[in-house]
Amino acid sequence: MKSIIIINGPNLNLLGKREPEIYGSVSFEEYFLGLRKKYPKTILHYFQSNHEGAIIDKLHEFGFEHDGIILNAGGYSHTSIAIGDAIKGINTPVIEVHISNTLEREEFRHFSYLKKPCIQSFIGQGLNGYDMAIDYFLSV
Repeated sequence: MKSIIIINGPNLNLLGKREPEIYGSVSFEEYFLGLRKKYPKTILHYFQSNHEGAIIDKLHEFGFEHDGIILNAGGYSHTSIAIGDAIKGINTPVIEVHISNTLEREEFRHFSYLKKPCIQSFIGQGLNGYDMAIDYFLSV
């Protein structure tokens, strides 16, 4: 049985409330319950923080003994060299997910410090990007 954690960064605790025209009207907690039902043979963990250091700590905690990390670092993707370095420093593969298509948004969102150290990216697929990441980990 594979063990995968989803780590969501800043403002993703507001899913379902924040800009529903971009992010939808479902909270991540509701969505996560559906993921657990959809993937009953996978151990799924979930963590969300608005704090960069807490995200780095969680990467370190899960980065050596688990099968995969799905990371939506939100705005930190475009600013955090430290999170990129944390990904480089761990053994567990990381997939970057963004709900919206960052390439169709403000120009500062077009670059991600996480793209290179991650093994794959799912951008602009809505919440389905998380399913795609889980499916990727289950296929390898």
